[in-house]
Amino acid sequence: MWLSLSVKNLFRNFRRTVAILCTIALGTGALFSFDGFIHGVLEELRYTTIHANYGFGQIHTRGYRGNVFEEPTKHWISHGQPLQDFLYEIDGVEYVFPRVGFSALLKHGNITVGGAGQGVHAEEEAKFFHTLNIEEGEALTVESNGMVLGHGLARALKLKPGDEVMVIATSTKGVINKDKFVVTGIFYTGSVHFDSRAFRIQLPAAQKLLKTSRIESISLGLRDLSDWDFVESQVEAYFPDLEATPFHVLDKINYQHSVDWLKAQFNVVQIIILSIVLLGIFNSLSASILERKQEIGNLRANGESVFQVMRLIITEGFLLAVFGSLLGSATAYSLLMLFVNKGLLMPPGPGQTRQFLVTFSFTWSMVFFSLLLSSIAAIFASFLAGIKVAKMSIAKSLRAH
Repeated sequence: MWLSLSVKNLFRNFRRTVAILCTIALGTGALFSFDGFIHGVLEELRYTTIHANYGFGQIHTRGYRGNVFEEPTKHWISHGQPLQDFLYEIDGVEYVFPRVGFSALLKHGNITVGGAGQGVHAEEEAKFFHTLNIEEGEALTVESNGMVLGHGLARALKLKPGDEVMVIATSTKGVINKDKFVVTGIFYTGSVHFDSRAFRIQLPAAQKLLKTSRIESISLGLRDLSDWDFVESQVEAYFPDLEATPFHVLDKINYQHSVDWLKAQFNVVQIIILSIVLLGIFNSLSASILERKQEIGNLRANGESVFQVMRLIITEGFLLAVFGSLLGSATAYSLLMLFVNKGLLMPPGPGQTRQFLVTFSFTWSMVFFSLLLSSIAAIFASFLAGIKVAKMSIAKSLRAH
């Protein structure tokens, strides 16, 4: 009875109902759109972080990461091949990338610059780390003496693809070794610090320079992000001397802090939009309820309780929230897919020097979340708008305007 009466009341003043629906739809659509934008930024940031450098996570010896050692190579992984064989047997693991990292001097002509080197299996890594963004030349694949290096480092050394560069490094035995490499490509990730220091050569060439057969770390490429917890537990269960660290911990400064900042920004915008929606609904419902004061007085005189009157008013607000939210979400999604379905080109983010493309990314949970927030705002606004009139004495309610 009360539900059908609530529906009928929505059509008594059709113009006001449409105004409230538009207010809710506009607020919900804005909230839904911004949620999709933030989700798209986070997906792009996560994808870039995983496929540019870290993979889904890395494996080190326990206690190695975050500590400084006089002889770090003694703390590297000594059983690299058995570990790699084991990793490939774990469900969810698709790529295994052994690496060594080292400091070296790069010399080209009369110019010598310090750099941070990585020894990698380049042919395998090229299949996964495809957001490294080679801007000149080609990615390092099978070239035994090839090298790719960052944009800033290449500029400092005045290098271009095809040039020869000398790499000078100190081996694990304290001997200075050097070898010549040919630049195959120059990459540009957009991270100033990384692009100004990083270079990559083949893993055997790096181990030869360092005079070691050990590996510093293993990066992992997984089937899906959700597989990480299982892989981590398997590694640490079978190899207690090792620890697996996910990418968002490895890149806490750039990735995790950016995620936290964006989520905090979304919460602030969310509060502002919901406040606007709540005030809009409250204003419209207050005017509607005041016009129906005598009707509410009649309901009270016929024996309806304050609770029953408020149930009627809140139900009207809830129905408006549901229809308005669905209308707003559907309209926002349709407009975004029609006009910006290819994404938006955004300016460089903090610590970046290149633009990136962001696509609006939506999930069903966003629809339910937007609907929930709008419903809560509508119910609260309906309660505030109706409680005073519902609790008014019957005589006062029936009094003529």
